[in-house]
Amino acid sequence: MGDSFTEGLWDSPAGPDAPQRGWADVLASRLSERRTAAGEQPLEYANLAVRGRLLRPILREQVPMALDLKPDLVSLVGGGNDLLRPTGDPDRLARDLESAVRRLRSAGIDVLLGTGYDTKESPLVRRIRPRVGVYNTHIWSIARRHGAHVVDLWGMRSLADWRMWAEDRIHLTTDGHARVAQAALVALGLPPDRDDWDDPLAPLPPVPRVDQLRADAHWLRVHAYPWATRRLRRSSSGDARRPKRPQPAPIVPAEHVAED
Repeated sequence: MGDSFTEGLWDSPAGPDAPQRGWADVLASRLSERRTAAGEQPLEYANLAVRGRLLRPILREQVPMALDLKPDLVSLVGGGNDLLRPTGDPDRLARDLESAVRRLRSAGIDVLLGTGYDTKESPLVRRIRPRVGVYNTHIWSIARRHGAHVVDLWGMRSLADWRMWAEDRIHLTTDGHARVAQAALVALGLPPDRDDWDDPLAPLPPVPRVDQLRADAHWLRVHAYPWATRRLRRSSSGDARRPKRPQPAPIVPAEHVAED
């Protein structure tokens, strides 16, 4: 359950309008592989996330759908779109999130939460870093109180590298999604597929100032301006979208995706 992060936005070579994969899909594939290797049936998996969703719509629309599916495990990651807005209140978000976690745990469902990532290097969302930090603290406390798991995105060293981020500078690349899937395995108490899953990339030479300015201008024109325009119109890129995988189905071998 969640927004564009869990839908998997930008984890497609054809761009954001093509079918997306994403960390949750990769995690489901990894779990299914381990099940079948142990002689069990493939994992059944649904993905209810829709890009652009605020936390309250996620909780109002997706949590009841998930409860009806009677899952063993759900991931619930949201609130980032709320914090990007001037009125985003991490304390209110935490109260709403905890109510949903309590409901899911009371139904006997394991819950995987996720912190926000560290925004200090992002020109667009650096200003919300204090609110993200407060929200993350709440998330860890909620997990402790209710026995949930947490994917620690804030603590991932590899995500400090811009090569992990798509050209819109908000969503992850395929490599970034793959690394988050490994972090999710660790959060669930399982061994990762590779020990170097969070190792930083080898540094690149400095980018000439003129090239950086040219890239910034392109980003402002192609990504930042349309994003700000949608905010002013109170619209979202996901307003007309439906979940990409609303019903659980087995993860068959053809869906397994190798690490990059």
